Amino acid sequence: MDAIMSEEYASQSKLLQEFTNVPTIDSAWILKTNNEDRSTVMLSINQADLLANSSRKYILYSHVTRAGTSSLDFQWSPFPIEMTGVSAIVPSPSGSKLLLVRNGEKGCPTITKLEIFDQSHLEKQILIGQSMHGPLYTDEWFHGISWNQEETLIAYIAEAPAQPRPAFNQSGFKKEGSSEEDCNTWKGQGDWEEDWGERYSKKGRPSLFVLDIASGEVRAAQGIATSLSVGQVVWAPASSSGSQKYLVFVGWLEHNGFQNTARKLGIKYCSNRPCALYAIPCPFEGPESDSTPTSDDKLDSGIVMCNLTTSFSSAFFPRFSPDGKHLVFLSSKQAVDSGAHNATDSLHMINWPLKWKMDKQFDVNEVVPVVMCAEDGCFPGLYCSSSVLSDPWLSDGRTMILTSAWRSTEVILSIDVLSGKVTRITPEDSYYSWSALSIDGDDVLAVSSSPIDPPSIRYGRKVTPEGQAHRWNWDEITNPSTAASNKVKSLLSHHSVRILKIPVANPSDGLSYGGKLPFEAIFVSCKDSSHSPTVVILHGGPHSVSVSSYVRSSAFLASLGFNLLIVNYRGTPGFGEEALQSLPGKVGSQDVQDCLTALDYTIKEELIDASKVAVVGISHGGFLTTHLIGQAPDRFAVGAARNPVCNLSLMIGTTDIPDWCYTVACGTEGKQYASESPSPEHIRLFYQKSPIAHVSKVKAPLLMLLGGADLRVPISNGLQYARSLRERGSEVKIMMFPEDIHEINIPRSDFESFINIGVWFKKHLNAAA
Repeated sequence: MDAIMSEEYASQSKLLQEFTNVPTIDSAWILKTNNEDRSTVMLSINQADLLANSSRKYILYSHVTRAGTSSLDFQWSPFPIEMTGVSAIVPSPSGSKLLLVRNGEKGCPTITKLEIFDQSHLEKQILIGQSMHGPLYTDEWFHGISWNQEETLIAYIAEAPAQPRPAFNQSGFKKEGSSEEDCNTWKGQGDWEEDWGERYSKKGRPSLFVLDIASGEVRAAQGIATSLSVGQVVWAPASSSGSQKYLVFVGWLEHNGFQNTARKLGIKYCSNRPCALYAIPCPFEGPESDSTPTSDDKLDSGIVMCNLTTSFSSAFFPRFSPDGKHLVFLSSKQAVDSGAHNATDSLHMINWPLKWKMDKQFDVNEVVPVVMCAEDGCFPGLYCSSSVLSDPWLSDGRTMILTSAWRSTEVILSIDVLSGKVTRITPEDSYYSWSALSIDGDDVLAVSSSPIDPPSIRYGRKVTPEGQAHRWNWDEITNPSTAASNKVKSLLSHHSVRILKIPVANPSDGLSYGGKLPFEAIFVSCKDSSHSPTVVILHGGPHSVSVSSYVRSSAFLASLGFNLLIVNYRGTPGFGEEALQSLPGKVGSQDVQDCLTALDYTIKEELIDASKVAVVGISHGGFLTTHLIGQAPDRFAVGAARNPVCNLSLMIGTTDIPDWCYTVACGTEGKQYASESPSPEHIRLFYQKSPIAHVSKVKAPLLMLLGGADLRVPISNGLQYARSLRERGSEVKIMMFPEDIHEINIPRSDFESFINIGVWFKKHLNAAA
């Protein structure tokens, strides 16, 4: 590294530190007090700690006082409280108790701690060894920790205890009942157990447990089929079932491999995995004596597991209304049926009877249907399969608050579950994105941000001016994290944001109407954008979306003096189902053309300099990055690809989602062809659809960033492509992060990735000037 490069690294490293110091808001809770005009807000915030190579979690409190309908006062605690070693924070329904989960702290990695606090002290500490269960699931998918209304029981999802392993000694195999392992024996590996792929390495048996707080006893739920992985547990309202307590949860069949074989296909980012809602009695109570099990639901325990959504291929995020009369859930039936790994969601409701018995089946009502075609300005459908608030209800008990993608923005919606009316409650004339954090009666605590504005806390209240329809006012709430954000805002103060509507170039006659409608790109411009270099940023998926929210890495690149062109090519969620389904079977062509069309649009509008363009993407965004520098080699001065898909024919045998390869290459017909042993014709098709088919035409220098523990797009994909470039004398730099996964999100890895992307882009864009 010469002196100039060394200085560039030092300068950019100092700059990126400013962005790293800005905390992120993970979640929030609003706790009621005895005074109707007062409540307490509890924020969970994260901050990267580069020296420790981890994220620090803090809790920040504020007392909220209301004076009338217009005055609101937040009094924040002077300092945050660090939650060292805490995996999850779950207040009780009344807000009078708090559960802290500690999964395997240093010094006792095999012990899970459940700590229950009241308002003054630690009330209960339960230590749970691996013979009962492994760590609790605290991710956004299987995660489910639920207090019952009486606050006497807590249901949760944890890894089932490991299967016994065979023991051996010098005489050979030790029979069951023999002594524990000692210096003369060793444990074998036993049968291999499949996990749920990316993000779930060595975790593949999410199971349901219940804690009795008074006794400290933990029991596993009985009656759940061993072929089911469970998550997202909630308690059925006590009033709806008499004295019997029920648990409602989501179950995913583990036999979802090709031809209905036993395989757990990767589930992270994949809402297309079949699932249903189930109910069982609480394990601290006996089974119903008058229930009649059907099919294979009754197991040896005598407990009945009841499928509540037998006619649905997808049902998740169950939520009971406050009065217990309605059970609402989301469905990704479109994703399951088409094979697309994400698609447009629908919302459904079950009328829950006052006294339900487990032999009673339900009628399911559709609340919000799938939107097939979305005209500009109209509701494009629900896209909220990543999360739903644990308590999403306004005080009327019939209005849900959901966060959803709406084209290139994220918005907050109110949904009347009785009428099906959907209302966008966040501002429409804004490029900001919004996300709901918590509900406070009829008010909403939220966070908003833009590509150049770090997250800020907002408090929304519904107002009804005399003689007018009601509307929502959103107050910005000053909080202690603002100081760090202000430094970043000053770095981006000369940038602006607009959302560009890009007409589809030469749409084919066979496309659906929705597939012919304009797509969008978020354009973050410098003060003198037409003379500044531009970075094209491409999301993965392909069925994920880049919304107009703050992203630290993108903001950092903008602060270096780059314009950003963030393309939401067709196939992106948030634009209606027809637009989304226009892409499968056309990857490597339609999505590539959309990216070039967006670039052409900015050049024609004289927004950017065509001679100084870089491109970067992760996963399918890396697939597009490497396609673009191969198919349009004279359009891009430099590229960077993070865990890119470069060769589908290689990926098919190594990824945790081989079905994805068939879907993106063959379209919806891919499901019927899918096999662990693809035919020569399909291998040939996969290769033709892949960037490696164009590797000989690449001219742009390429930076390749790879996570060594990536199960989604294993490193062999990127390494093969990079080595092929080297064979041809192209300039390529490879960076490997051995412990990191698909996202490359360990703090030091993320930091080093974008320092190198920034330096790489500056070096080669300056050379192109």
